[in-house]
Amino acid sequence: MHIRDILNDSHVDSVVKARGWVYRSRESGRLIFIVVRDSTGIVQVVVEKGAVSQEEFEIAKKASIESSIEVEGKCSKEPKAVTGYEIHASRIKIYQIAENFPITKDKSDEFLLDIRHLWLRSREMTAIMKMRETVLDSIRGYMKENDYHEVQPPMFVGGMVEGGSTLFEVPYFGEKAYLTQSSQFYLEAFMYSLENVFTISPSFRAEKSRTRRHVTEFTHYEAEAAWVGNQEMMNLEEDMIIYIARQLLSSNRDELEVVKRDIDKVRAVEKPFYRYRYEKVIEIGRQKGLQLSDASDLGEKEERTITEDFDKPMFVYNFPTQLKPFYHRPDPEDTSHVLNHDVLAPEGYGEVIGGGERIWNKDELIGRMKEENLNPEDYQWYVDLRSFGSVPHSGFGLGVDRLLTWLAGLDHINKAIPFPRTIRRLRP
Repeated sequence: MHIRDILNDSHVDSVVKARGWVYRSRESGRLIFIVVRDSTGIVQVVVEKGAVSQEEFEIAKKASIESSIEVEGKCSKEPKAVTGYEIHASRIKIYQIAENFPITKDKSDEFLLDIRHLWLRSREMTAIMKMRETVLDSIRGYMKENDYHEVQPPMFVGGMVEGGSTLFEVPYFGEKAYLTQSSQFYLEAFMYSLENVFTISPSFRAEKSRTRRHVTEFTHYEAEAAWVGNQEMMNLEEDMIIYIARQLLSSNRDELEVVKRDIDKVRAVEKPFYRYRYEKVIEIGRQKGLQLSDASDLGEKEERTITEDFDKPMFVYNFPTQLKPFYHRPDPEDTSHVLNHDVLAPEGYGEVIGGGERIWNKDELIGRMKEENLNPEDYQWYVDLRSFGSVPHSGFGLGVDRLLTWLAGLDHINKAIPFPRTIRRLRP
């Protein structure tokens, strides 16, 4: 029986059994109070001298933090107990007495990263992993409801999507290969078969950024859809983010409380999101004291400043052409801008989505490549997609870790990832 199943009135005065790990313990004369945790929650166990064998009582005294344990006894309601219920043990079994657990109160974030393999056991990390699961389940549920097919692109690739300076090069049987920065190009290939496609895959960026939102390996949720324009794709993303937020509120209220998230901030994720052209956002930034040119790229600092007092996400659309990669479709009515968008999360969290229309005309694509001093032959298979029944299409990439960081109100992306990888961290 899981601890979560015990914590209700239907089990009061019944004999229950629980097993897990010691969360904390204290001794008071003839009584030993042990808080036991499992994957579903915590419960207080009262071990009274005489209620269990002398051998069991003595071994219960030795039950150090993280010792593995099994208890059986009568469940009772106790308002003073940590979760309102407790088990009065009639039998107790220790599987292993744990060594001195290295995590104590007020350990630094850096120390907790060093021993992440143990910190995963904390209530905070357990809550975050459950919320992460909900986000991933919600993505899949939403996309299936909207007739998208999940596909699996390769992780080893032969070229770049986001820029050569952020590629991880790896040896590949005498050739150069790279860890993928994005699965976008492959999703576009899938699109001509399945029309609406998505993937949830790792992506890798060799960025030397040390901000609260950058890691070198992240979970990337990407989608491409045929016959869809920029504004229509924005509509889908808006509905999707709202769907995910509602699923978190429905399934993970306890976990949001564990990480001390202001529930009202999550409730506020409702339509309509703010929608501003790029120039309007530059104006907002200037009003807040940022020194921004007419074609400034928005980095972590700028996005944090611009969004810190917003209560809902913001779409920023139609960026200047020179700020975006070659595959974004120039606006036919203003070719100095592209038909793209970013989604900036509120409360200073910044970009969580980048997307837009893709160039679907072969000659236009080759022209943009040459403007960017790229050799079209290096992208031949991608160009080739425009030779056989090309169609208008759009897509996006969402950073799952960034999205969870914002929705859970975490202060660093490292806390949203079980084993984060940064420019300074490869272990554990």
